[in-house]
Amino acid sequence: MNFFLTIVLDGLIQASWLFVVALGLTLVFGVLKILNIAHGSFYALGAYIAASAVTLAAAHSLPPAAGFVAMLLSVALIAAAIGILLERGLLKMFYGRDEVVLLLVTYAVFLILEDVTKLIWGVNPIYATQPYELFGNLQFAGLYYVGYDLVLIPISAAIGFLVWFGLNRTITGKIVLAVIHNEEMSVSMGVRVNRVYAAAFAFGVLLAALGGALTAPKISMQPGLSSDVIILSFAIVVIGGLGSVEGAAVGAILVGLARAASVHLMPQAELFVIYLIMAAVLMFRPEGLFKRETRDGSDETGPPPPCHARIGGSRDVVWPRASNVDAVACDHRRL
Repeated sequence: MNFFLTIVLDGLIQASWLFVVALGLTLVFGVLKILNIAHGSFYALGAYIAASAVTLAAAHSLPPAAGFVAMLLSVALIAAAIGILLERGLLKMFYGRDEVVLLLVTYAVFLILEDVTKLIWGVNPIYATQPYELFGNLQFAGLYYVGYDLVLIPISAAIGFLVWFGLNRTITGKIVLAVIHNEEMSVSMGVRVNRVYAAAFAFGVLLAALGGALTAPKISMQPGLSSDVIILSFAIVVIGGLGSVEGAAVGAILVGLARAASVHLMPQAELFVIYLIMAAVLMFRPEGLFKRETRDGSDETGPPPPCHARIGGSRDVVWPRASNVDAVACDHRRL
């Protein structure tokens, strides 16, 4: 029983921070249709910034709680600013080009950020363990866990819920969903798509950096930190379905449990198990475990129902409607 509980808890701890990182990746793809190779570098950048903030707080004899808050705030502000600068200053110049071009651009950003982190923080391991002691140690069912590890689970769940709520229950989120499902219709209804692109990319970068900040107290920051993370993040979003918040959550749990089980039972097959799950999902559901559906039950590839609206208060017009766009495009009063 304890052995099974250990695997479950270890898997959920792994899944917690992986979910936050993969959530940013799937959001960027959903809005901008970009497979962001540099996403792992933003994770590493967040970890390094968090380590610097924690070190600075410790140098001023601040308590661990202050260091924890400082690292989250500093990472959020810097990551959001970097995301906006990259999207406005670089990525927007390549919109409309072939997807391979954008893929190569993000790969170039990945290489640049790898060298930037080496230039700023060096190549020696960096530690930021002060917040790791914040929640003490916990014991239950004969198992001992560091409280910080277990706290990551509700923190990631709260982040996932807030993102889901923001996308599905707010006007701003409905506008983002409208851009995801039908960019042309959104533009015709007056949505400033460029602003949505910039905000979505900045928020995706913020989530990746936040995942790095949350894991910084429990790992050592060193070159190559981003490579493993981007592989796992891609596996999660492929398993769950690109652009799906629910899919990112389920994919992270599957990957986390698979890694934990393989570490305890067969350590040499840790990565193989993840690829095996991904291959099995792709064989039976190439679109991933989750995909969005319209209210009439058809998927995005099917013919959507028409959207009726009154233009100029005089006559009705009808145009094709993509799934979930009705929340914004049909209810034009919200725009």
